[in-house]
Amino acid sequence: MSSLHAADPTDLELPIPAADARAHSARVTARVREHIEKAGGALPFDRYMDHVLYAPGLGYYAAGARKFGPAGDFVTAPELGPLFGRCLARQLAEVLQRLGTGGVLEVGPGTGALAAVLLEELAALDALPDQYALLEPSPDLKDRQQALLAGRLGDAVTRCNWLDDLPRDWTGVVLANEVVDALPVTRFQVRSGRPLHARVRHGKAGFEWSWEAPEDGGPETSIIERHQLPEGYISERSPRAGAWVAAVAARLRRGLLLIIDYGYAAPEYYHRDRAVGTLRCHYRHRAHSDPFWYPGLQDITAHVDFSALAAAGCAAGFELAGFSSQEAFLLSLGLTDLAAVADDLRSRTEVSREIQQLAMASGMGERFKVLALVKDMEGPLLGFQLRDRSGQL
Repeated sequence: MSSLHAADPTDLELPIPAADARAHSARVTARVREHIEKAGGALPFDRYMDHVLYAPGLGYYAAGARKFGPAGDFVTAPELGPLFGRCLARQLAEVLQRLGTGGVLEVGPGTGALAAVLLEELAALDALPDQYALLEPSPDLKDRQQALLAGRLGDAVTRCNWLDDLPRDWTGVVLANEVVDALPVTRFQVRSGRPLHARVRHGKAGFEWSWEAPEDGGPETSIIERHQLPEGYISERSPRAGAWVAAVAARLRRGLLLIIDYGYAAPEYYHRDRAVGTLRCHYRHRAHSDPFWYPGLQDITAHVDFSALAAAGCAAGFELAGFSSQEAFLLSLGLTDLAAVADDLRSRTEVSREIQQLAMASGMGERFKVLALVKDMEGPLLGFQLRDRSGQL
């Protein structure tokens, strides 16, 4: 999960973490080494990523360090200001009113800033959900969300409830803003037209890559052939993202799954010029490409293959309802009109900066995409009326 990046990671010097943070990373490293030894000397990269991001009490997302905002490692769209949430509320209102009932389930709600704006705006639109559920496994983030929402919403916070897992039966909206990019990925490299799978071992200088040929080529072989990937090409695949979409499909009775994240359709994801993949790490608002730097202290992400997500969703019972850039999605939902109103309340500079970061190609506007998958729900969606790129998937 990371929205606004600095320049090319190879040009950046990373700040040295404080002593207590380095000690924490040493504990994470020791735990991962144990797993490597149990696995016979090397771990598949997705398992390494899982341990350093999500191990209880140790992983980046589980250890309690501040991650969002200026004091953290990245800034997400809801942290920039209210416009993103106010636009998004219009899409949620349309769906909730069409269904006639239902709730909103936000997966990975971060600081709670998006939930606060959504509930305030949905109230103004007379479209409050039956409930607003926040799926948050981190106790630290859950505490922060509860404090923020209690202060912002007052008695209306009673509509909120916190979950540790997907509910078994849901009607309404499932919202995942910058969630899928943080799911562990596998990596592969092309050698003689066949894939080598990335594994992690521990060497003299720390963790390092190990490339091994699988017994069978697996899905990567078809990717290599379909996109005619050249020798030495490195990229990622996210089986867990597809499995997660299928899990949502199994539990969503009626409604919308809305995924917002940075990524591409498959032809662009596996473009020949993208020869080193999309894996990126983020620490104190600096982006770089070394996932072995101080394990447990940095975010590790990969761009989303939206074609694979859409295919997994349709195979699991969803229907594709829209795919677009964040820019077109927000403009369809009235970003310009909402910004004009906001301009009366906030400085022109603040509003202009927020729009530039949300919707311009130089910010998040083109790099971020929006995918809509629906079950048992008819009709077009407001957010895709300006431009729908579903044909590119």
